Amino acid sequence: MATKRVATVVIVRGTSELASWPVEGAGLTVVEELAWLALAVRRAGYAVRLRDADPDLVRLLGLAGLSEVFGQPEIREQRGVEEVVVPDDPVAPHLDDLD
Repeated sequence: MATKRVATVVIVRGTSELASWPVEGAGLTVVEELAWLALAVRRAGYAVRLRDADPDLVRLLGLAGLSEVFGQPEIREQRGVEEVVVPDDPVAPHLDDLD
């Protein structure tokens, strides 16, 4: 069974990308490995970012208190899901009945 790619790790300094590679797997093991990587990278004077991050991974990083360590991850878009906007559709119609 193939392992699911959950993000791409990018090591950066300033605006230059120095290295990148895919992150595979899921769960707290990946979060722990990313935390150790981020610690080593930051100690060396670089930054680590996530690209095409799976929304579940982003939520786990948030629960672990690591959201700020990775900056604002670029979240992968869900395929096949499009938002439909109806021009004259009221945002919250008839909220009077909620009292």
